Amino acid sequence: MSKTLELAKALIARRSLTPDDAGCQEILIERLEKLGFYIEKMRFGNVDNFWARRGTTAPVVAFAGHTDVVPTGPVEQWLSEPFTPTIRDGMLYGRGSADMKTSIAAFIVALEEFLPQHPEHNGSIALLITSDEEGVAVDGTVKVVEALQARNENIDYCIVGEPTSNKVVGDMIKNGRRGSLSGKLIVKGIQGHIAYPHLVKNPIHMVAPAIAELATTEWDKGNEYFPPTSWQISNFHSGTGATNVVPGHVELLFNFRFSTASTVESLKDKVHAILDKHALEYDLEWEYSGKPYITPKGDLVAAISEAIQQAYGVTPELSTTGGTSDGRFIADICPQVIEFGPLNATIHKLNECVGVADIDPLKDTYRLTLEKLLK
Repeated sequence: MSKTLELAKALIARRSLTPDDAGCQEILIERLEKLGFYIEKMRFGNVDNFWARRGTTAPVVAFAGHTDVVPTGPVEQWLSEPFTPTIRDGMLYGRGSADMKTSIAAFIVALEEFLPQHPEHNGSIALLITSDEEGVAVDGTVKVVEALQARNENIDYCIVGEPTSNKVVGDMIKNGRRGSLSGKLIVKGIQGHIAYPHLVKNPIHMVAPAIAELATTEWDKGNEYFPPTSWQISNFHSGTGATNVVPGHVELLFNFRFSTASTVESLKDKVHAILDKHALEYDLEWEYSGKPYITPKGDLVAAISEAIQQAYGVTPELSTTGGTSDGRFIADICPQVIEFGPLNATIHKLNECVGVADIDPLKDTYRLTLEKLLK
């Protein structure tokens, strides 16, 4: 058994349902201390985090990840117990195998191979590990970044071990993510009997033209790295349940996944202008949960792309698709943030798994990237 596979299995065996770390970080810390890392534990609320650093000079190359996992779902529908790592037909099964305990194991073993070979390497190496990525994400990476920012400690390059690969491992790198802006819109009408239309104001009828305009508005054209911004309704609620009552209000939940070609304020202004144009009486609450970030082609993209080609024989594609990640927080103190990890086909699903044959090349990718950045 490879050292990376062995460590991945040890981490998967820990029932670290978010935000419980379940002792995963202690396993990592023990190994990092042996490599000469200074460990700074940072617990916020009920969330365990740590910042580990070896070296005091620039450039700083950081690995970032999370030890928490999502709930298993119906255990009886798994082919093996979710927290008993099991190898079957060339696949390693277990909750967190793809998202993202195998990547964390690959971080550690990559360092255990790199440092003896390059004890006098340039710059510094760091790790930022949290147990609050799959949950509300308010006491995890964001708080560690704020603490580092307060003391002017920055990162030059950061690799987040999220499962980014699509069809084969190595085919996709995330070099940015779209922002996320949500709204809760309540449009007010006048409730009444459906047989007396002159005495009611139907909020569903009133909001329909505005929805049509919002759905067809071009918010931006995107850019080299991002598709155009998208506006989508996720929930629509109205009515009393009776067939003869016009409701007094309608409630919509919507979301923007937006590119760096738009700003939060520009999106808000356009929405309000459209609602006002249709003379609606409304309340609108906004929630800004993720800002967009982008890492243009440069040192980090080049280094990890070359490493992937060496380790997997695959030329990766750059992408900004998918949901948000902790990269959005790290980008505040790091100009170059990318995400790279295993296949994402089974993440958050029953029978989550990774290919055993893909595990050591992942470790090699991280080690080779270090060699290219800190040679």
